[in-house]
Amino acid sequence: MKKITVAVTGAQGQLGKSIHDLAALYPDLHFVFLSRYDMPIHHFELVREFLQGIHPDVVINAAAYTAVDRAEQEKELAFQVNGEAVGVLAAWCAQHGSKFIHVSTDYVFDGESGKPYVETDPTGPRSVYGASKLEGEKQALQYFDQSIIIRTSWVYAPHGKNFVRTMLSLLKEKESIRVVNDQIGAPTYAPDLAKAILDIVSSGKWTPGIYHFSNSGRISWYDFAVAIQQQIRASCRVEPIPTSEYPTPAKRPAYSLLSTEKIRQVYGIVPRPWEEALKECMLKLA
Repeated sequence: MKKITVAVTGAQGQLGKSIHDLAALYPDLHFVFLSRYDMPIHHFELVREFLQGIHPDVVINAAAYTAVDRAEQEKELAFQVNGEAVGVLAAWCAQHGSKFIHVSTDYVFDGESGKPYVETDPTGPRSVYGASKLEGEKQALQYFDQSIIIRTSWVYAPHGKNFVRTMLSLLKEKESIRVVNDQIGAPTYAPDLAKAILDIVSSGKWTPGIYHFSNSGRISWYDFAVAIQQQIRASCRVEPIPTSEYPTPAKRPAYSLLSTEKIRQVYGIVPRPWEEALKECMLKLA
């Protein structure tokens, strides 16, 4: 039986590396991992040439411009990578009969909801990053209405730059740290997101549209920091502060909990509790 060829962009990122780590568990899939050095996603002609050479059955776009605060200054680059490049990938997949999965973010919402966001809720990004990611969603569906888009939130992994690894350093170095307690959401362990994506690819079922995925639960960044502190039994104090005391160039959504009901119903993917995922990450980091 012919293997399904899967091209993964953003191979050096948290999600790309997590997909790489799980690849051996999916023997029916043949992976081609593309980092930004192999295929800079905003060099559109190069992207088309590269894909032409591989001719993948599925493209998973895990590449993104993720520097949320820097995006406020680098708007053009953020929109190129998170917006236009997604349109180029989607259009190529549409023309060549390939499937396309694109990863998006909770930052497409304004954060003013009182209940978990469902896929059909109105968007309203409050930052350049969020707006650029929303543009990517629009272009994916405009150029290829059979695309699957997966929005996720608060991604972390045992590798890369993320909240968990930053907290671990700070908790070991400092006597006290201050963490915002009025931004509510759910963390996503990158290996869990990677597994969800690969389960969709290998399911033999393709139901296009937008889906939400994060680990289950509802916490603030402060709660997350306290959980990390308790795991390593650090003596460092974690103090809650409001967002107003921690100003950043880009506005974050105050509430960005995503409902995962749709992905459960359509694909039978049930996210595990965030506590369980964090425990696994900490074991890997130890």
